[in-house]
Amino acid sequence: MKILISADMEGATGVTWPGDVLPGTPQWERFRHPFTSDVNAAVQGFFDGGADEVLINEAHWSMRNLLLEKLDQRAQMITGKHKTLSMVEGVQHGDVDGVAFIGYHTGAGTEGVLAHTYLPNSVTGVWANGARASEGLLNSLVVAEYGVPVVLVTGDDKTCEDAKGYAPDARCVAVKDYVSRYAAVCRTPARTAADIREAAREAAVLAVRHEPPRRGPFTIELEFDAEHLVGAASVVPGVERSGERRVAFTSPTMYEGIRCFKAVTTVVSAAVEEQYG
Repeated sequence: MKILISADMEGATGVTWPGDVLPGTPQWERFRHPFTSDVNAAVQGFFDGGADEVLINEAHWSMRNLLLEKLDQRAQMITGKHKTLSMVEGVQHGDVDGVAFIGYHTGAGTEGVLAHTYLPNSVTGVWANGARASEGLLNSLVVAEYGVPVVLVTGDDKTCEDAKGYAPDARCVAVKDYVSRYAAVCRTPARTAADIREAAREAAVLAVRHEPPRRGPFTIELEFDAEHLVGAASVVPGVERSGERRVAFTSPTMYEGIRCFKAVTTVVSAAVEEQYG
């Protein structure tokens, strides 16, 4: 049994505001430790449940946040940027049986601690075939094309609610409860580590690769907080204006869809001015 852990940081234990997750800040240095603790707990739990191999894919910002030297020595980690499938890199090789989303969060325009979709600001909403989409939903559609189920999700309580829509059978652990975008009622690292480890142990039985469903095509729509970003996004082939502040594109598969989505957000981020957006 091989498990892939996609590790994001906004949904980690104790994280509540931008400084906690922005590389190079003192708070980021502090929260690298509870973030690593959450991931390590999942690793240990999956091995408790019978996993033979656990591969961690760093999925936050610089993708260089976890403390390798603190991880269970049985795990391996993909760290660094520019990967074919970004947040779920590693699932495409046909040997992964289950995926865990650790430290995840809700999508842009919804309630949740540090809620966003790929870009911290600028994107105010994302929809996949008409359904509002978080990073969790988008990534679940990608891994489904490889017949791999999402078996565990951790983050705030709103993230666990979101996960019920795209991974109803997955185990979920709320490490904090939403108060506002920048506030939460937080559990201690010792408690969340125990909860995540137990949930991962239970989730291991769900890690069964199956025949991929045929779900395409996928129409992805993005809404921005400024009209000029529509023009920026539309330079990506296949991306068309769908509203005053919206663009949309259709891809036959989510493999292609998530890569186009990443291209759009990369172009848009380069078009954002520091003060006026």
